[in-house]
Amino acid sequence: MFTPTSRRTLLLSGLIATSGLAFTGCSTNDAAPQSTFVLLDGSKTTTADLKGKVTLVNFWATTCVTCVKEMPALIATHNKFKDQGYETVAVAMSYDQPNWVVSFAQSRQLPFKVAIDNTGQIAQDWGDVKLTPTTYLVDKEGSIVKRFVGEPNMEALHALIGELLSKG
Repeated sequence: MFTPTSRRTLLLSGLIATSGLAFTGCSTNDAAPQSTFVLLDGSKTTTADLKGKVTLVNFWATTCVTCVKEMPALIATHNKFKDQGYETVAVAMSYDQPNWVVSFAQSRQLPFKVAIDNTGQIAQDWGDVKLTPTTYLVDKEGSIVKRFVGEPNMEALHALIGELLSKG
């Protein structure tokens, strides 16, 4: 007998498996795509600007329950490592209302870079991201080390960030 939760898990697993979403696009050891992130304040940062830092690139939406739930942990992670050469870029999906993103970032006092992917090009470049949250961890050389679909295990994420920060 399936419970409602197991049915959802089974359904989601089937959707991911049949869609190919989990198996296409950027993967570990790939160079991070050359992207220009337009930040909420109108400034821009690029993938090249982030070289030399360990960077978490998080694709999210204000309407994504898991994204909203994980945001305090992303804030804590950013604050823990920011003085050691760590950066966070939160990329709001193209379907997210810009005023909702601005309101969310202000009300939660997000301490990291927040970009809006107005055209969907950034999500396309990063492996045609469709599921949120999808998060990439990029090393100092600009290579993708890990991709997470869904909320990451924060203890394991912190260990990996610490390991990457300690390298060269």
